[in-house]
Amino acid sequence: MVGAGQRLRNDRQVRPFGELLVDQGAYLLDSDDDLSRAHRATIEPARSSRQSNSDPADLRWYHGTFTLDGHRVRVPCAKGAPPLWVRLARELPYPVEQVRSITLLCEGGRLFLDVTAEVPVATYPSGEGPDPARVAGVDLGIIHPYAVAGPDGQALLVSGRAIRAEHRMHLADTKARCRAVARRAPKPGQKGSRRWRQYRRRARRVEGRHRRRVRQAQHEAAHTVVSWAVRERVGVLHVGDPRGVLDLDAGRRHNLRLRQWQIGRLLQVLTDKAVLAGITVHLVDERGTSSTCPACRRRVPKPRGRTLTCPHCTFTGHRDLVAAATIATRTPGGGTTTPTPAQVPEVVTHRRAGRHLPGAGQSRRDPRRPRAARGSVGPRRPAPPPRGGESLAQKARIHNHHRTPGER
Repeated sequence: MVGAGQRLRNDRQVRPFGELLVDQGAYLLDSDDDLSRAHRATIEPARSSRQSNSDPADLRWYHGTFTLDGHRVRVPCAKGAPPLWVRLARELPYPVEQVRSITLLCEGGRLFLDVTAEVPVATYPSGEGPDPARVAGVDLGIIHPYAVAGPDGQALLVSGRAIRAEHRMHLADTKARCRAVARRAPKPGQKGSRRWRQYRRRARRVEGRHRRRVRQAQHEAAHTVVSWAVRERVGVLHVGDPRGVLDLDAGRRHNLRLRQWQIGRLLQVLTDKAVLAGITVHLVDERGTSSTCPACRRRVPKPRGRTLTCPHCTFTGHRDLVAAATIATRTPGGGTTTPTPAQVPEVVTHRRAGRHLPGAGQSRRDPRRPRAARGSVGPRRPAPPPRGGESLAQKARIHNHHRTPGER
């Protein structure tokens, strides 16, 4: 740990810290005073910036420097300071000898404990594990984070519309909050009022919650892909690498979409889960896969929707699945030409990532989404009579209170 004095800035002797309590994954100290002293003795000496509005730096302890005792973790602090005990909400899902490091994170004024463990690769019975001869292609996208085209005409589409809606709602909510407090914002160099500090604390908490929601949805999407690949006995995943588009300046709005896409994280979480399941991942060139017909291999104008239609051979298919099928035929380090014809999927499995997000289900409404306008929608008019015969149902009683002028 970094060196620090045995006493704090006010020259008071350091007294023992309280335990870190947990509330739905957020580890909190017994009191605000304990939290401030823990920050001073453990985190503040390692910070390069001492601004009060910024979150402290993350601290990591490696194997041999911390102690696991059931639901508690003992971590050392600065020199001369007593150790800090972290109380966990549940026991670790890994044996103690597999834990390699722990990291104390701080987001929005809350402390989290991140655990890194060494997990063995999954094993399967004979004849049921992934087959290296079975290759599937994976196309990354914004609307569909993962589109997978596997052998035997099987395919998987993971929808990410809930993730995109979460980004949009968070951006609109952040702009509304900034406009509401623009007049109360302190000038550069001013300290700011207590009300302003409370607003900043709330903003950091909302930002951290947004990041955790998106991260959880991305892990769910990657887990869906790997589970599907294990069921289909896919041993190799060819993943198209679209990171070259990040170097192109496409305008303010599209640059924001690319930044929210988080291509690197999608690749990382998919690779980690695939390797853990015994599946090999190869990155291939994905250039031209969404605009090349798999039947005649000629260039196709970029479609506006999700359906790709070839004007040369009248082929029609899902744009993302066509790209995934073409990616499956490419080799790592090879060019954009593929001698092997692409196998267009015939059976498509649809899944959705981010079902935990507010607004994704009918029973949970997103509080950031504005409510529908209430009031009169105009006069009600009867439905037109059915064609080809007279309906036997009773005529509905329509109460039209919109009378013409002079009518009683």
